[in-house]
Amino acid sequence: MFKEEVKGSLYIALKDLKMYYFKPPNLSWGIMFPIVMALAFILRNPSGVKDLASGLIAMSILFAATSAEAIVIVFERRTKTFERLLLAPLSLQAILFGKVIGGVIFGFLMSSIFLIGSVIFLGVPFSNILFLLASLVLSAFVFAAFGTLVSVAVKEIFDAMTLANFFRFPMIFLCGVFIPVSALPSFLHPLAYALPLTYSVDLIRFFITESYDLVHPVICMVVLIFYSIVLFYLSVWVLKRRIEQ
Repeated sequence: MFKEEVKGSLYIALKDLKMYYFKPPNLSWGIMFPIVMALAFILRNPSGVKDLASGLIAMSILFAATSAEAIVIVFERRTKTFERLLLAPLSLQAILFGKVIGGVIFGFLMSSIFLIGSVIFLGVPFSNILFLLASLVLSAFVFAAFGTLVSVAVKEIFDAMTLANFFRFPMIFLCGVFIPVSALPSFLHPLAYALPLTYSVDLIRFFITESYDLVHPVICMVVLIFYSIVLFYLSVWVLKRRIEQ
């Protein structure tokens, strides 16, 4: 039974990747938007370009993993195609896990492009490639689960994008993407600690520079795992309530 659930989840992920993710709008959110944002800061401070690498990679995961994830279920529920998935011999957890895995794969691929680009064009070093790649996957799971929660929480695509951006845009300015959290005013620190992107940026920074801003990498991994579990099962709970209504 478990094997069939996993197999079904993978098929759902592959279907979503083929139908939704590798489309121009999602590619622009996952690639062009982080580049444009980074260029704005690079032009202001060219000497600090290497310091942006970890934040740029983390931001690419955030936007790539949530770009389609936040609207896929909304779209499928409006077109009545999501009901077909509910008729499959799969649990609700397996269905949503398949949705999340699609976002994880896309987020990991987009962040890998930025990682390779940072090494080739910026000369950014990194240590322990296996742990670095694992940190990309873990970050992608957190943000894909966040996108899934957004998608099951609203009824309209416009509402999904509005809700996603309500959290995404503050995160890129509060979580150390461009400015280290330690350099922010102290009254903003509690808010930064409450946002998962902070831990993603610090974890990736550690495996690139062998240093971190405020949070030890072990704590970052624990917090990101915690967020992954909470966001995923919260998505399951919200969707179950909506189906029962």
